Amino acid sequence: MRDILLDYDRLAASGRPIGRAVVTSVWGSAPRPEGATMLATADGEMAGSVSGGCVESATVIEIGNAIGRGSPTLVRFAVSDERACEVGLACGGTITLLVEPTVRPEVLAAARGPGGEVVATVVDGPGTGSGVRVLADGRVEGTLDAAVPVAPVRDAALAALRRETSHTTTLETPAGPASVFLEVFPRQARLVIVGGVHIAAALVPLARALGYHTIVADGRPAFLTRERFPDADELVLGWPEAAFARIGLDASCFVCVLSHDPKFDQPALELALRSPARYIGAIGSRKTQAARRERLLAAGLTAEQIARVHGPIGLDLGGRQPAETALAILAEVTAVRYGGGAAHAGV
Repeated sequence: MRDILLDYDRLAASGRPIGRAVVTSVWGSAPRPEGATMLATADGEMAGSVSGGCVESATVIEIGNAIGRGSPTLVRFAVSDERACEVGLACGGTITLLVEPTVRPEVLAAARGPGGEVVATVVDGPGTGSGVRVLADGRVEGTLDAAVPVAPVRDAALAALRRETSHTTTLETPAGPASVFLEVFPRQARLVIVGGVHIAAALVPLARALGYHTIVADGRPAFLTRERFPDADELVLGWPEAAFARIGLDASCFVCVLSHDPKFDQPALELALRSPARYIGAIGSRKTQAARRERLLAAGLTAEQIARVHGPIGLDLGGRQPAETALAILAEVTAVRYGGGAAHAGV
């Protein structure tokens, strides 16, 4: 929903009712994941996508019907392999859509907010139509139908938030199984780069293209200029302790230590390893990593803490140019973020 907020505002300015369709589950192959969203007006103007091909046209009609009816519904499109290309399901499969006559206020609030929450909606079974917002700290806003217990919905929502993946889950209730769609609005991931070096300059634009809020920190003014980093969201001048205090390392942070200078690397890693940062990577050869490990142990960090360091940083893609190294780093960051498997590079 976040990616089509501008479209929503444009359509809303016309004063026409706007309905929404969101992918709640996918079986088989589909080009758009759970959470993909389409908006449409009753007269057929649309924005966003739930598939690709004629499913879009059919979805616009379903949204118009929901607007006219004034109530939501679940719609399933099942496609055989023979007809898959015609409707955008690359290898055949089924997608299920929640089609709603409006864009609910809680969805808009979550999409416009800083993230770190889940909109949980019962889409089938007992309590259909009821829903709540589950915040990252476990607070629940709104009211579920009495047939649906809050605790398992909250727990499932928090698990989905940790994975940053929307999906539908089935929960057992005293009245029978209930299907609950968990629409995840994660906090924007922040890529924190320590060291305004040549690899950092290549890393920033790639990271921004993937949706990261990019922060470059360095204690050397000459390394940290807008000429060197025109695309960075933030430039933080300071040694690691001051820089990290300003940034506020949390679970949304992916830290890349690229300075290749113990005066920066050592304090940066000590601080990052004591933080809840999701990813911590450090540039340097295996010999450099071994010496760094000994210094970290001597500084009082445990072997378990030190094992969080991805070093040498990046996946082994074989390239050595700055842009290629940046790609290897972001590949590893992506694998950690989404639970993919990877091998380490020798950068």
